[in-house]
Amino acid sequence: MFTGLVEEKGEVRQLKTVGSARDLSVEAQLVSSDVSIGDSIAINGCCLTVVKIEGKLLTFQAGSETLGRTNLGQLVRGSHVNLERSLQVGQRMGGHYVSGHVDALGTVDQRNDDGEWAEFWFRVPAELTRQMAPKGSVTVDGISLTIVNVEPDRFSVALIPHTLEVTTLGGRTTGDQVNIETDVLAKYVQAQLAGLPTE
Repeated sequence: MFTGLVEEKGEVRQLKTVGSARDLSVEAQLVSSDVSIGDSIAINGCCLTVVKIEGKLLTFQAGSETLGRTNLGQLVRGSHVNLERSLQVGQRMGGHYVSGHVDALGTVDQRNDDGEWAEFWFRVPAELTRQMAPKGSVTVDGISLTIVNVEPDRFSVALIPHTLEVTTLGGRTTGDQVNIETDVLAKYVQAQLAGLPTE
């Protein structure tokens, strides 16, 4: 479980294809400081397991399902990724509950810069917007964000200068694909409502 508060941007150093899977090695200054083999780390919001540690270089394995459903399959050497260690019991909860299970890829539909701030619109499958509401939470590339507006197949967020600086969203442009995870509470509500008998 994660919070969607990105701890640092890591840099992809090595990629190795193994059959339909891929080994992904990321250089991480902060996240590597107390990591162990088997720990879960969110990479662009996708929960992966540390399988190898070489100093500040952490290696993960991503299967074909992960590579096809998320933007991790688009990474190249030198790509930057958002990193977050899993939530510890008793830790402050600054974002919202994030499972690290990406629902779908979204696309940057619009980026409107206003000084140091920016408004982003993300186009997503319509089934995801049914789990969204203005002022609700959503995770984009592992970042906990507050939704501003929701339309049938897209939603918007307003990004402060800090978020643009310390996460990969600062470098995102129209057409870029991002990992989307809707609020887990919205999923449960939708599932319960779908199970109610109709008259």
